[in-house]
Amino acid sequence: NFMAITSAICNSFKTQILTAVHNFTNGGNTFRLALYTSSATLNKSTTTYITANEVANGNGYTTKGAALTNVTPALSGDVACCDFSDVSFTSASFTTRGCLIFNDTVANDPAVCAIDFGGDKTVSSGTFTIQFPAADASNAIIRIA
Repeated sequence: NFMAITSAICNSFKTQILTAVHNFTNGGNTFRLALYTSSATLNKSTTTYITANEVANGNGYTTKGAALTNVTPALSGDVACCDFSDVSFTSASFTTRGCLIFNDTVANDPAVCAIDFGGDKTVSSGTFTIQFPAADASNAIIRIA
């Protein structure tokens, strides 16, 4: 199988942080996590939220996924880190291969990062939880070194 989702910080995001497009502080912008099937194409070149091959609306999933709780960025050594609280989809029945984190506050829903789950993940009449790693220089989901 061709892996169409590649984990990466989106290149467009890298320049947007230098032009103050994104505000990750609590009370800042609203970021969302959308889930996608293995047919999706998400990678460093993804610039905005896309609907193509998003997990179908219903069965515990809503279009555009779930809002993320922002955790104000902090330094871990010399690395700026951003974290989110874990997010769960309840009463869920779907299969997903990866996700896209994007800014739902800014026009055109700019992409932040794509994440490949390393294989299809299926939930059947249960809870599907995304567990974010520790917010430190080695593990944080978003790190700027």
